[in-house]
Amino acid sequence: MDLSTIHKPVCDLFAAQGAHVPLELSQEQLADFERDGFIANVPLLTLEQCDALCDELEEFFQPGHEGSELWYEYHSNESTTPEKALFHALGAWRLRPGFHDLLWNPALVGTSRQLLNAAPRFWHDQLFCKPAQHGGVVAWHQDYSYWTRTEPMQHLTCWIPLDDCDAENGSIQYVPGSHRWELLPRTELAGDMDGIRAVLNDERWEALSNPTVVTAKQGYATFHHPLMVHGSQANNSSRPRRVTVVNLVADGVCSMADEPLLVGVPAIPSGEPLCGQFFPLLG
Repeated sequence: MDLSTIHKPVCDLFAAQGAHVPLELSQEQLADFERDGFIANVPLLTLEQCDALCDELEEFFQPGHEGSELWYEYHSNESTTPEKALFHALGAWRLRPGFHDLLWNPALVGTSRQLLNAAPRFWHDQLFCKPAQHGGVVAWHQDYSYWTRTEPMQHLTCWIPLDDCDAENGSIQYVPGSHRWELLPRTELAGDMDGIRAVLNDERWEALSNPTVVTAKQGYATFHHPLMVHGSQANNSSRPRRVTVVNLVADGVCSMADEPLLVGVPAIPSGEPLCGQFFPLLG
């Protein structure tokens, strides 16, 4: 079944969040986001919820898994064991109830509403898995460089670690304040971390040479601005690094292209707002 046809929770994984529902971000956190372009260590998932999502994730490594035709994108090194799988995919919300219901997680919806200053609408999700002792570099980039087919630029990215993450296992890194830079040329995500050097002046290169590496417990998310320059190094540890990403837009953001915004998704005419089956309003 394609769960994109259902725009409400289908299981009870997030029914009782308890302490993991922040009533609201503090004024300090909002100021940090405005100044730096990101905030880190926002509690979104319990350990039990992370484990449930990891159980679903493990199914995605199996060839011919149920729902495999529903992915927008699916890239894997073809390992069938999660411990060895380098994996990047878009569309998990269509395949399994946990990843589907994550979009309606009250903590995610409430935090996103504050940072967008508008009702959040789903754009697309991603999975990034780096096995232990693996390359798995994600080059420096700005998310909006891949999303210019939508306007206005009222987007938000939520990066959620399903494992404890730090510098050793390739956690996300940010260049604080880079969300105030202009839109840079698009980079290849699997490319060289230094590939962005050619489009940076010396001052910006120095800033990029001293990034903030996020240290986060599993389930403690970061949120960042669509122009934030970010990336991640290889996993050099003996631990996996599994992450799910939820990309959001403010309600009212429009398509600026007449071709499909995602593989297999009907096109939304240029100038029309994102809506319908694949872009649900979350709250």
